[in-house]
Amino acid sequence: MTIAQPAELTVPASPDWLRACRVDDLEPAWGEAVLLRGRQIAVFLLSPQEVYAVSHEDPAMGGAPVMARGIVGSKGDRPTVASPLHKEVYDLGTGECFSDPSLLLQTFRTRIVGGFIEIELGA
Repeated sequence: MTIAQPAELTVPASPDWLRACRVDDLEPAWGEAVLLRGRQIAVFLLSPQEVYAVSHEDPAMGGAPVMARGIVGSKGDRPTVASPLHKEVYDLGTGECFSDPSLLLQTFRTRIVGGFIEIELGA
């Protein structure tokens, strides 16, 4: 298993976009947790150009930091992650929970720049 390590310390193009790790640090269809500005973010590489980032905290479990260990899958053409604790399934793009509409997993925009994954956290 590869553990995502922080990228070199450089000034990002925008203060809202932060380097999380190198694309090569991640294994396809496997999550890793990164810490950015004190926030735990789960990052999922689905293909060399398809990366998703969501809160590492499970909304159904009072914020237990486990989502990077979730099971990656799909519902139709929508990529998903299932919580490793109670198996609620969330859309990786929208954070929508398929089994309980009252739950929402926070999502973050991602991009790949120069072989690095960057995540937009906002101010």
